Amino acid sequence: MFISIAPMEGVFDFITREILTEVGGFDQCVTEFIRVTHQLIPDKVFLRYAPELLNEGKTTSGVPVFLQLLGGNPNLLAENAHKAYELGALGIDLNFGCPAKTVNRHDGGATLLKNPERLFNIISKIKSILPPEVPVTSKVRLGFEDKSLCKDIAQASCSGGATRLTVHARTKIEGYKPPAHWEYIAQMKDHVQIPVIANGDIWSPEDYLRCVEVSGCKDISLGRPAFARPDLAKEIRATQKPKGDKPTYSPMSAHQVLETLFLKFGKRSADFKDEKFAVNRSKQWARYLGRTYPGVLDLFQEIKRLKTLVEIQECTRKKIKSLKH
Repeated sequence: MFISIAPMEGVFDFITREILTEVGGFDQCVTEFIRVTHQLIPDKVFLRYAPELLNEGKTTSGVPVFLQLLGGNPNLLAENAHKAYELGALGIDLNFGCPAKTVNRHDGGATLLKNPERLFNIISKIKSILPPEVPVTSKVRLGFEDKSLCKDIAQASCSGGATRLTVHARTKIEGYKPPAHWEYIAQMKDHVQIPVIANGDIWSPEDYLRCVEVSGCKDISLGRPAFARPDLAKEIRATQKPKGDKPTYSPMSAHQVLETLFLKFGKRSADFKDEKFAVNRSKQWARYLGRTYPGVLDLFQEIKRLKTLVEIQECTRKKIKSLKH
């Protein structure tokens, strides 16, 4: 079993990666996408997206972090991939799945899925410039407007030399609307000779088991569900115990999440950037956590109009006390 933290712009930044890998259960992280347009990216930009480069490319918990690049120019992507490698990146992930209109209009993300040969050209160019042992992975969707090219998309990534293929089980047009179409991941998996990672709508251990049954993939990438349920990876790993064995993991309660993770998240976010950033990110995470923990949804309603981190953390401590009793 392999479980990675998916790259989500504005969500899985350095602080979130640190917090979630401290909880445990993850084998790898991927940064938010770094847009490659017309130049070699300065070192400071790579380091802003991936401070882990200063720690041998890993989180402080020892989890490897791949840098994700987004763009449509094979030569520029290759040059920036090589620079990222020189800075200490342990692997390069390529974003062929972002559905954002602005990104697609500027020849990045899911728009490349219209012509799978472009995926091949980009991946093979990057592989040609990097040492052979450096992993280059591909993140795709099932297609742009429909799913008719899903096998071609998988084959292009494989033939180009991708080490792994992560598939978000929707098209660009479908965005994030449920359901995720895991059955198409099964078709793509049967069409290639590299590991395929399933992504999309795995919100619980039960979802994971259904995904395995439908997609044939035991390896997964968790995005929004990991933000809403921080110990989901550990819960999923617990499903792999031999039948008859007693559960070895008890999921975190709402007050545990708030006390051991949420308060720390706010403080670290402020230290990493500034208070305004920490306030906005705390509200964002409280809203996501509310999907799993009703008590935290109540907290979000209480803090959504607060202006300072001190107010938010004070309100959080009160909520922790009430949840404990």
